[in-house]
Amino acid sequence: MKRLPWIWVVDDDPELRKLLQQYLATQGFEVRGYPDARDIERRLQRERPDLVVLDVMMPEVDGLEACRRIRAAGDDTPIIMLTARNEPLHRVAGIEIGADDYIGKPFLPQELTARIHAVLRRRTALPPGTPVADAAAVSFGEFCLDLATRTLWRGSQAIDITSGEFALLAAFARHPHQPLSRERLMELARGRDAESFERSVDVQISRLRKTIETDPGTPRLIQTVWGFGYVFVPNGNEQPAP
Repeated sequence: MKRLPWIWVVDDDPELRKLLQQYLATQGFEVRGYPDARDIERRLQRERPDLVVLDVMMPEVDGLEACRRIRAAGDDTPIIMLTARNEPLHRVAGIEIGADDYIGKPFLPQELTARIHAVLRRRTALPPGTPVADAAAVSFGEFCLDLATRTLWRGSQAIDITSGEFALLAAFARHPHQPLSRERLMELARGRDAESFERSVDVQISRLRKTIETDPGTPRLIQTVWGFGYVFVPNGNEQPAP
């Protein structure tokens, strides 16, 4: 029998937490709810959910701090942040510290379900929109991106990146030397049903540059195409403007 995806809902609002637990259970998930994020790190050392839905505004330890600690510990469990719609900086901060996606309150439970499925697809399937045949791995600089195992390697060392960062890097790897707009990158990395949030692309590219570039301030692999978007140059040579 196929195992149901296991979701943790971490939110201090008991009514919302109960609603999401009940709804997600009807959508084919196994769900567990927690009222705060204080012991999430400890629980993750013993148990491994498929995804964590994590509210930002919580007492004691807020969701941003919890996410930061989880990523600092090298844990790449997918995380979707719940944020207030009037707090765009929370959304940016969540992506910046390693969250895989965000959803603004108030929201429809169906929207959260769609976001969960999208993040899980990025973990279990290759990003959509591939225009050329896949290679088993793509080498650039001192790195190798293994598309089959969804792993970024520097020599023999596996490098921790989030599922969102992997999806973005895989989109670049499949379209080398091709300038891509932010909208196209979002489509390739997240799928056509994803909400376009251009700032999150910029933030994740900034994170990727810190990981793969010798000098992130003067990027050679992921170059900016001014007024348009970005281009992936595996050999690090200068890319002519479009």
